[in-house]
Formats: sequence, structure tokens, C-alpha cells
Amino acid sequence: MSHPHFSPDRLIIYTRANCHLCDEAKAEIRARLREIEIEEIDVDSDPALAERFGEEVPVGFVGSEKAFKYRPDIRRLRRLLKNARRDG
Repeated sequence: MSHPHFSPDRLIIYTRANCHLCDEAKAEIRARLREIEIEEIDVDSDPALAERFGEEVPVGFVGSEKAFKYRPDIRRLRRLLKNARRDG
């Protein structure tokens, strides 16, 4: 399994095709957090990811910290990103 590149300005979103919650989450994050880079990883591209996340998508991470599941919490995302920049 490939590991995503962690960076303080990057949000990793585990997603899958034809997932309306995934599409909604990405649209909200892009509209409200324009300064961050989003890396999307399709859980169905890797059996280990599909097993780990199953139907629990979308799920977002800042570094190794789970930032949200299903619906983004923008305040929490901002705080995690700020902390990652400070610590990174």
C-alpha cells in the first residue's frame, strides 16, 4: 500500500467513486478552505484501504490525525491544519 505524502497544508481524503457524501465533503472543503491542498485516495484502489475504511467514506486526515468522517467539521480542520503548520 502506498502511503500519502503528509504535509501541513494537505488534507488526505479517502473516498470512492459514486459517493455523494464524498462529493459534498470535497465541495464544502474546497469552498471554505481554499488554501489547502486536497489529496484524494480511492479506497477501492487498494484492498487494504477498502478493508480499513469499508463504507466509512469520506474520511479525512491531516497528517496521522483523523479530521472528519462523512461530513467535514471546518472548524476542526482549520485547527488541525494550524497545529500541523506550527509543528511541521
